[in-house]
Amino acid sequence: MSTFKRSLREPPFQELSADAVEQLYRLVSDWQIISDLSQADLLLWLPNRYDGMSCAAHCRPATGPTVHLDDVIGLNLPATRLSLLEQVLIKGEIIENPVHRWTGMNTVSEVLVPVPFDGRNIGVLAIETNLAFQVGEIGGEGWFKAVSRTLLKMVAAGDFPFEVTPTTGKHGNPRVADGALMLDGEGVVEHCSPNGISAFKRLGFYNQLYGEKLSDSVLPLLEKGSVIDEDLSTVLRGRSSALAEIDVRGVDLTVRSLPLVEEGERIGALLLCRDVTEKRHREKELLSKDATIREVHHRVKNNLQTVSALLRLQARRSDNSVVQEALSQAERRISIIAMVHEALSHTVDETVSFDDTFRRLLALVATAASSDHFVETRFVGSFGTLGADAASALGLVLTELVTNAIEHGLEDRDGVVEVEAHRDDTNETLVVTVTDDGHGLTGNSVGSGLGTQIVQTLVKTELVGTVQWENREPPATGTIVRLTATKL
Repeated sequence: MSTFKRSLREPPFQELSADAVEQLYRLVSDWQIISDLSQADLLLWLPNRYDGMSCAAHCRPATGPTVHLDDVIGLNLPATRLSLLEQVLIKGEIIENPVHRWTGMNTVSEVLVPVPFDGRNIGVLAIETNLAFQVGEIGGEGWFKAVSRTLLKMVAAGDFPFEVTPTTGKHGNPRVADGALMLDGEGVVEHCSPNGISAFKRLGFYNQLYGEKLSDSVLPLLEKGSVIDEDLSTVLRGRSSALAEIDVRGVDLTVRSLPLVEEGERIGALLLCRDVTEKRHREKELLSKDATIREVHHRVKNNLQTVSALLRLQARRSDNSVVQEALSQAERRISIIAMVHEALSHTVDETVSFDDTFRRLLALVATAASSDHFVETRFVGSFGTLGADAASALGLVLTELVTNAIEHGLEDRDGVVEVEAHRDDTNETLVVTVTDDGHGLTGNSVGSGLGTQIVQTLVKTELVGTVQWENREPPATGTIVRLTATKL
């Protein structure tokens, strides 16, 4: 649930139905357009539980000076201003405050708009304009504020926000400053901001936009056989609230249409456009990079499997049992690293969900290490998601620990090896235990073989953690190894 929705369910605001909260959320999700067109602050005032009104949301214009430098959300409306807002709630009409308000630094004009829902007015939208620092419209040439007045009338009539609103585009929603056009009821361009003209010229349209049907001007630019957004024609005609993308010869434009309605009839549309060519190029570069990384992991896995096969072949050709054992151990370690790279070849962010990988690893180790007796292996808990380096290091460490438990702790006897993993309360430290019910440590001392050295080195340097061996508490037999890792 969004912060805005959650705040409306708490004091000081009066209780609202879930549908009413959703309607207000749609309004504040889309009201930046009105703020930019009118060059004014927008404040949403809602009745509170103390016979007054409190500010639920605030939007500042990106095209002009703000009225409020401080955060006003949660503030109560002064009693001297309450009566006018109550009139708006009762009458359901737009009221312009006849008296300009002095804030101590600036003179502010105020227009109050009712926010209806389900047959009653549930709030008031205040449009506050800083008159002390008025600047010319940025590209609007006088028509921005006319469109904003139409949208405010739509708010009062319950026609805005739209029931279907594209609040999140793939490359971000276009804003007023990115480029704006106004269409009449037939889809003919009546007004266009300079940024809007520039955006369509990048598509390859160099003729005059004014007085032309936008769809007739743009659709012929699309290349034959190209993939066309199914909403594009509707958007270019301003028929519905929708978002579409135009791709012409490597230039990408996002276009959004907002139908303008008066007394239930569509009288035109506001179109917002944004050049997203550079964002699309960066996106393609990232996709290419991700594909390259996955291919690298795939090839590394293949190469490691080849090396592993060569070591296995060499071990079979040797008559020396010591050499065979050393080559077999090296082959097993390389196979584990190859398994991690295989998992990484299916991801795009250099991380791997280690649980599935470890289950395969555990089955492989148990089969190879317990050829002459039966050992049951269990995995409890979850490792979570690990980075590439941590996954490789932890895979090798756990392979050595499980192999050691099977070959030495459970030498010449059946038994159980259990691996348990979980994160601590901060989710920043991984805690792993490897437990067997075998012979236990001799004299509570740990061996100094190559496997032990690998475990201690990787835990200290790669996983930035600790590892500790100890015998289990009687009457249980066997060994328990406790491992922590912080570099995940």
